[in-house]
Amino acid sequence: MSAAPFEGLNMIHPETYAKHGYPHELWKWLRHNDPVHFVEQPEGAGPSYWAITRHADITEISKQPDKFLNNPRLTIGHLPEDRTDEFPDTLIQMDNPRHRVFRRLIAHRFQPAALRRMHADIEDIGKEIVDALVQNDYGECDFVEKVSAPLPIAVLGWLLGAPKSDWPLLFDWTNRIIGAGDPDFQAEGSTPVEAARATMVELFTYFAKQLEEKKKNPADDLMTLFTQMEVDGKKLELMDQLAWCLIIVVAGNETTRNGTSGGMLAFVENPDQIRRLQEDPSLLAPAVEECVRWSTPIIHFARTAACDYELRGKQIREGDPLALFYGSGNRDEDVFDDPYSFRIDRNPNRHLGFGVGEHFCVGSHLARLEMQIAYKNLLPRIEEVELAGPVERLHSSLVGGVKKLPIRYKLKPIA
Repeated sequence: MSAAPFEGLNMIHPETYAKHGYPHELWKWLRHNDPVHFVEQPEGAGPSYWAITRHADITEISKQPDKFLNNPRLTIGHLPEDRTDEFPDTLIQMDNPRHRVFRRLIAHRFQPAALRRMHADIEDIGKEIVDALVQNDYGECDFVEKVSAPLPIAVLGWLLGAPKSDWPLLFDWTNRIIGAGDPDFQAEGSTPVEAARATMVELFTYFAKQLEEKKKNPADDLMTLFTQMEVDGKKLELMDQLAWCLIIVVAGNETTRNGTSGGMLAFVENPDQIRRLQEDPSLLAPAVEECVRWSTPIIHFARTAACDYELRGKQIREGDPLALFYGSGNRDEDVFDDPYSFRIDRNPNRHLGFGVGEHFCVGSHLARLEMQIAYKNLLPRIEEVELAGPVERLHSSLVGGVKKLPIRYKLKPIA
């Protein structure tokens, strides 16, 4: 077996992704040479783990939630103190039967039929944000700051029922939780876990007050729903209600935000695909799917083997951690024709950007809608677009975050 490229590259170190982006060359080598690869972390680091890089294997593992558990770890850490077990479990970390019960509590609010009733309101939110960007025919901006960050926060703030004046707070909290290990967001003198914990206290304090207010004055919003949810005839405990607020704010924001940013970067680097969309607006929906495949906002999630299991001749033992690298699965040559080309007409497109199996993203329809609204209101007007500076990425091995995407653009005159 030939040596792996970038052999010293640490696949679960946040700095790897901040400096190099996704390690596609390494993942490609692993898919072809050692797709179920055991990574022995050195003494004093995080746990050793199995790196799973092929689409079929990620799917096989994800579709057996009773054999591969989401608890006790959400991600594989590169340091011993990179622990998430002290934080309250959200839907992402739950295993059955609790996961199935809690998922049913919320799933109906994010189904296409429910979103159709809110489509006009969400459309207005998105159009207002994009319209603020395209005031002039020429311009420069940070696309993350102007479009891909404020759009999901505004939609989620509206869905939750949070006052519009508080939406910037939601934006700040999600940055500080997901980016707790990033120099731009990390509190001075704090470890990433300490920084995330302190931010979570702020978030929970805020939402505890909001939830109490919703009990007194219910409305047609998610926070009211959380106060009314029942399991086995009993209302949810406050901590469970707060966990729902946490996952909506953080998971709902970060994936959409970074899918939109990553997709825009792909369009900037492939302007012919902008022209294709302008010529054929019916390609908008498949274009969003390709943006999600291309950017794959979640880098990896962890699973823990609940039993001994053989995969491609490798013996995975009960208790072994596994890292499912979705970005690798979304470049798998066995599944995608010409996987390193960005093609908005790709069909079929069985990407793993929203996960697979029982933990498939419950907010995937909303994420698609938000991305469609952003691109529909912007891309048809673009005549020219290019990078106006370096792209800055988040220090994270969980979220493939684009912190800054400076663009320079020229718009077509409005007919």
